[in-house]
Amino acid sequence: MDVQLKQLNGVPLTKPIADQWERVEEFKARPDDLLIATYPKAGTTWMQEIVDSIMNDGELEKNKRAPTHVRSPFLEMLTFVSSGVDVLNNTPSPRLVKTHLPSELVPKSFWEQKCKTIYVARNAKDTLSYYFFDLMNKIQPDPGTWEQYMEKFLKGEVAWGNWFDHVSGWWNAKDKHEILYVFYEDIKKDTKREIRKVMKFQKNLSEEALDKICHHTSFKAMKENPMANYSTIPNMLLDQTVSPFMRKGEVADWKNHFTESQSKMFDEEYEERMKGTDLKFRTNI
Repeated sequence: MDVQLKQLNGVPLTKPIADQWERVEEFKARPDDLLIATYPKAGTTWMQEIVDSIMNDGELEKNKRAPTHVRSPFLEMLTFVSSGVDVLNNTPSPRLVKTHLPSELVPKSFWEQKCKTIYVARNAKDTLSYYFFDLMNKIQPDPGTWEQYMEKFLKGEVAWGNWFDHVSGWWNAKDKHEILYVFYEDIKKDTKREIRKVMKFQKNLSEEALDKICHHTSFKAMKENPMANYSTIPNMLLDQTVSPFMRKGEVADWKNHFTESQSKMFDEEYEERMKGTDLKFRTNI
């Protein structure tokens, strides 16, 4: 499948998404929508499962009602199988909505309706696991080699654009809107504390419910859960024989892929790009 990227307001998106942009832009949010926003491979599915568990008051049987992409539709996604906008328009409230859009491209109705948003950010080096995802993802362009992909990633020439702009844009947006900004590394280090933060943002549940949700949303449990591991998606879209959708879910796995010189080059670029922001990431925990 020959997949191309198309620039939309300076952000590369897959051509089908860019071609139906008007429908995304005009999407009508509802006041009780909860938006989960991330750059790809930053813990999106993890947060979707956490939030759905809280929405269901920790009654985890309800999480089994459908796969992740049905329980929490992907706003801007358009494939020959489905359209996120169509799915969401037919989803009863309260809706859990997923997006990878940078803050400036989020439909205005989310801000007008004062919807709550949770943004998950992950350090740039581990986010480069996006490469392995693009190897198996047939609805995005072929990633080429690791070296080529790293170069494209640093230039923002991958789907959903520049990591630096994305994390910084959402970091700044949290001062204007009701946004809970959480870090992947923090969730890995102290899952219970971070889920408690999400609960406080959504609704308070008991400690017993919190314990159950922590267990249910562990990487091991989710990797084995067909309602969370994307195994219901056909191989012609996501070929999990190439690389599993849920690969490792670790912090600092980048050390297994970066050469010393790549790491040095990446760090130099990172320092330059993150100048003047108080946004800080950890590449180890």
